[in-house]
Amino acid sequence: MSFGRRLREPARDTQVFVKRIAIASIGMVTLVAVLLSRLVYLQLVNHDHFTTLAQENRLKVLPIPPTRGLIYSGDGVLLADNRASFSLEVVPEKAGDLNAAVTQLQQLLPLGPELLARLKTEVRARRRFDSIALKDNLTEQEVAIFSVNRHRFPGFSIAGRLTRYYPLGAQMVSAVGYVGRISEEELKRTDNRIDTSNYSATTHIGKEGVERSYEAQLHGEVGYQQVEVNAQGRILRVVESQPPIPGRNLYLSIDSRLQGEAIKTLNGQKGAIVAIEPATGSVLAFVSNPAFDPNDFVNGISATAYNALRESPDRPLFNRALLGLYPPGSTVKPVMAAGALEYGLRDRGDQTWCPGWLQLPGVTHKYRCWQKAGHGGVDLLRSIAESCDVYYYSLARDMGIERMHELLTGFGLGRVTGIDLPGELAGLVPSREWKRRVRKLPWFPGETLINGIGQGFMLTTPLQLAQMAAILANRGRVVVPHMVREFENPQDGHREALTPVERPTVPIVKPDTWAAVIEGMHEVVQGERGTARATALGATYQYAGKTGTAQLFTIAQDKRIKVQDVTKHLRDHALFVSFAPLDRPELALGIIVENGESGSHTAAPIARTLFDFYFAIRRPNDASG
Repeated sequence: MSFGRRLREPARDTQVFVKRIAIASIGMVTLVAVLLSRLVYLQLVNHDHFTTLAQENRLKVLPIPPTRGLIYSGDGVLLADNRASFSLEVVPEKAGDLNAAVTQLQQLLPLGPELLARLKTEVRARRRFDSIALKDNLTEQEVAIFSVNRHRFPGFSIAGRLTRYYPLGAQMVSAVGYVGRISEEELKRTDNRIDTSNYSATTHIGKEGVERSYEAQLHGEVGYQQVEVNAQGRILRVVESQPPIPGRNLYLSIDSRLQGEAIKTLNGQKGAIVAIEPATGSVLAFVSNPAFDPNDFVNGISATAYNALRESPDRPLFNRALLGLYPPGSTVKPVMAAGALEYGLRDRGDQTWCPGWLQLPGVTHKYRCWQKAGHGGVDLLRSIAESCDVYYYSLARDMGIERMHELLTGFGLGRVTGIDLPGELAGLVPSREWKRRVRKLPWFPGETLINGIGQGFMLTTPLQLAQMAAILANRGRVVVPHMVREFENPQDGHREALTPVERPTVPIVKPDTWAAVIEGMHEVVQGERGTARATALGATYQYAGKTGTAQLFTIAQDKRIKVQDVTKHLRDHALFVSFAPLDRPELALGIIVENGESGSHTAAPIARTLFDFYFAIRRPNDASG
């Protein structure tokens, strides 16, 4: 019945139909209005914004890395070069599952077990659209293998780039240093000292030596290339480009010939040699032996190789010339003698009796001289020439530790020299305040005596010893030592010389003080009874020097011990400071041979060899020096 009635009510059906049409029409109008309003918003209100986005989809800005500046020695030998090489790179956002892709790739190429860990760190540190180098210095075979399988690895590519190379390897690493991959920590550090955006296309940064201290000059400025790309990201054309500005070339003061000879004179022994031109502060040789090949570090050294270097008992990674801390021993005696004359504590002819030992009042301990039988009556010149310990025990007692501290630091000991290398250590010249602050103990009179002969708490670096010798050669003038002599603009060849920096002159004002001290040092090598007289035989030039022996452990007073019974690594260090020629010094040396036992027998002959070599190459037609 109901069905039949509905068929017989067309008016009601029409009403329902019209109602539905109206609702649908309203919905359609509403949707059209929304679409129109959105179209107005996109096309009119936000036109500029979306035009820019569209343009960015079509145009990309690619950074172009600058060419790193070259480094030359003072005699024109190339020390740090750039060589063309191929590297495997990846853009993380295009690689999909990066870990899986790298795992598959390792089945084709030897990428190393540490790659995934390093890659994870670099992905965190960089933007996902930045390219990351996976392996450098690919061989032709490796390039061919990847090229055949390239279709399997989206986001991976082969890129040609310049790689740092050090032609002289270990011979120059103590001065030049090396570059290595930029770490996450270094990227944060560059925020404070270098514009990080300038490293957007750079993978390496200076790690040690001149490479690090002159990073800003060597790196250059990044260039940019604006390119048009298609929907797949392929480059269609270059719209605009700004070429990078190459880094400046550096010319060091180091003489590669003298550096090589200095290494040779050490004859495989552990030690350090620093040679300085006194008048200018130019460092002519800077040797730490043994050393390591910096080329192994440029593109990442394996964990096995690095651990072998780090765990070696010879410590090749340790820059002894810059960071090695050693007791200066008797090399400080010329400075102490200068203080004796300047402070009026001794006259040149005053004699101190040396029976072979000295005792403080009320103390049973005897402070012994190296000459067991004693030197007898000793004046200032003889005290330097024969290195009488008792003379300087007595002088130190009269001078006191505070004046000793002031005197020795004035000659550069116990403070950084200011050389243009990173990480220099200051060493230590102790004082009462230092011991009270650091050791929480009072200062004892006996400590003053042993510090008077360069033992006790006193520590110095080979660089500081060389600077001390240069100050003595300059008669008190203090020039800050430096590695870099000139900067060169590689684009036009223009060179800019580095201006030497001077510190306040040592306050030695009595006119005869320098003459007496330098005469005493001359007697050490060319006097009748000097401790190193045997090494100067036959020299055609006049020079000055002072031997030193740094004792590494204390021997009981009633005990005698043979050198051959002492383990090699516990034997005394051999030291020597020197400068030549005597009247117009051109070369000052600081030499330490670890466990060399005797400054006169081990270190002093090295100085003679280097002086002969230096004058031969600098003045080949004037053997007289």
